[in-house]
This record gives sequence, C-alpha cells and structure tokens, in this order.
Amino acid sequence: MTGAEQFIQLVNHPVKFRLFLFTKLPSAYFSGVRVKSLSEEKADVTVPYKWFSQNPFKSTYFACLAMAAELSTGLLALLNTYKRKPAVSMLVVGLEAVYHKKATGITLFTCEDGLAVRDIVNDAIATGEPKAIKTKSTGVNEKGELIAEFFITWSFKVKAA
Repeated sequence: MTGAEQFIQLVNHPVKFRLFLFTKLPSAYFSGVRVKSLSEEKADVTVPYKWFSQNPFKSTYFACLAMAAELSTGLLALLNTYKRKPAVSMLVVGLEAVYHKKATGITLFTCEDGLAVRDIVNDAIATGEPKAIKTKSTGVNEKGELIAEFFITWSFKVKAA
C-alpha cells in the first residue's frame, strides 16, 4: 500500500482523523470543519454556520471559511508527502481570498489540484530544490451558489537528512 493510500485510509477512519483535528487543529475541530471526501485528485471539506463559527453579521466567520479551504488543499499536500522517502516538508507561503456571498449554512470547499500537487512534490524530490504551487479551493453553499474562492500557495522542500 502506498503512502497516499495509507493517508486516505487514515483520513477516512471515523476516529483517528477527528482525534488528529482535535489535537493538532482544535479550532477547526470545534468550528465543525469536517472532511467529506478525499481522493488523489480532489478533497472536499465542509464547515457549518453555527455558534462557534459565526461572526456578528449572521454568517460564517471568514477565518473558519479559510480553515476549511486551507484543509481542502492541505489534505492533498499531506497525501503527497505522507511517508515519502526522502521526507518532504510543506508550508503555506501565500493566501488570497475572494468572497462572493454570505455563508449562512454548510459551505463545501473543493480543491481539485491533487495531481498537480503530486507533480510538484515529485519535482521537488527530483531536483532537490524547493517548489511552490498555487492551489485553488472553491466554496459553495447547499444550493451550489459560489460563496468564496481561496488561492493557497504551498511550498515543498526535501528535508535535510
């Protein structure tokens, strides 16, 4: 089983990934950020509008939207760096956001850049040079209306042995 397959299995485990969120990303856990699906090509992450994720304007706080968007891209980054030999470090080096509509229910963020992330990680390993990629996560409401678009730039670098 490849590292990517192992990572997908870990994320899909009903307890293990929630424990990861609780211990490593508690604000995402308490805000209700959840992984809906993950494959090598794309990741779907949801965030609800609720008391813990609200702002004074009766919509989801922008930072909670950003957490869900970042997780949708970050899952694809983690999937492609999990148990890699040589080990690869990853870091967010840029974030841009465009908000289109108030988020007043569940917002679904989708990133479909999994294969591009795989290619850039492989390139970083092959060249030994740091590589960066700008990923896109699109958030829609339950009616399919566009809520927000996030562009998150990830940097990948082979760790020193």
